[in-house]
Amino acid sequence: MENPLNSVLRLLSPAPAPAVPDEYDGFELRWNMFVFRPAYFMYEAVVVGIIFVYFVFHLAGRAINRRKAEKWADAHLGFYETQFSSPTASKGLVQDGNSDFFIFSTGRRNVEALHSILTLRPRHDIFQALFHTLRSWVDVHLRHSDDLQLDFRLQPTTVPNDFVFSLVHKDEMPWVKTDRFDLGLTRTTENQTLPTELVVMAEFADITESLSKLKEFQTVVNLLKDPTNRAYFKSLSITDQPRLRPEGIPKPEDKESHLILDLKLPGTSRSAVTLPLVTAVFNLIDALPKLALRPETKNKLKRAREDLLVQLKKDLEKDKEEVVEDKKAAKKRAEEERISKLSAAEQQKFMERERKRSQRKQQGKVAIRK
Repeated sequence: MENPLNSVLRLLSPAPAPAVPDEYDGFELRWNMFVFRPAYFMYEAVVVGIIFVYFVFHLAGRAINRRKAEKWADAHLGFYETQFSSPTASKGLVQDGNSDFFIFSTGRRNVEALHSILTLRPRHDIFQALFHTLRSWVDVHLRHSDDLQLDFRLQPTTVPNDFVFSLVHKDEMPWVKTDRFDLGLTRTTENQTLPTELVVMAEFADITESLSKLKEFQTVVNLLKDPTNRAYFKSLSITDQPRLRPEGIPKPEDKESHLILDLKLPGTSRSAVTLPLVTAVFNLIDALPKLALRPETKNKLKRAREDLLVQLKKDLEKDKEEVVEDKKAAKKRAEEERISKLSAAEQQKFMERERKRSQRKQQGKVAIRK
């Protein structure tokens, strides 16, 4: 019988080097006593090649994203400097990863802060890029573009009333109501004064009518009638509600009003094409304090928020009840699993104890009724 120690040593020993035939007519490199024959390293060459391609793809994709974001920032920061006392943070264009870029601006009337958010495709990751490309062939509604969002946090006095309103491109409709909690409060309608590609989402018609009376709003609409501007437009929203459904009950002091402009990020050769629309939105913000809604509309908006608060409280209580029920069910399953592992005699004793306990509870209830 073989010694067990020899078996262990044989398992730990490296495999012998492959036999190299003396006759070799392929390409080889010689230097003194060293010989390198590439034909014997084809697998290693393929692996190194794949790593090299991935590395080059990563560097090229990262550079493309960086250049695209910088070109847009260069085309708009001059205008930002005329609008804000602090148009950028100390670092200017801030990069987060290889596909996300930010500009934070403060110091302007009617605006507490502006977050300019550039979300680009993952060009630096060949596997993600390939995955998104393949998915776009299957799902025609899949978004696969470089996106730009200007999120204006407005001052409390900028918008006289709390409401939700949005102009939305029809291409965005498949996911707008599922992604945006606030737009779930609105009704979707078409407007004859707008291009056919756009729809209005508003809580009440009076909001749309009142905004249409502002010449600054009409300037935005006129710009969107131009196919060049409309090609990059996704949505324009004015909202006092959070975009994501709140997990708890919102506090009154946490309430914020936002104007949000969502665009497709233009290519590097057309970085300034969005500047007229961005300029018009700044002017619209300055006109919002002049917005006048009818008294009955204000009352409806107030009631809608009261009803929403009641519904959120009900949903929160329901969620708490479901958590309690889930804990009870998990505890019951754990107890049943523990009992199933007991012997037949122990299970019989347990069932007898439970039967007596149930009887005592039932007798206690009968005594209370008497």
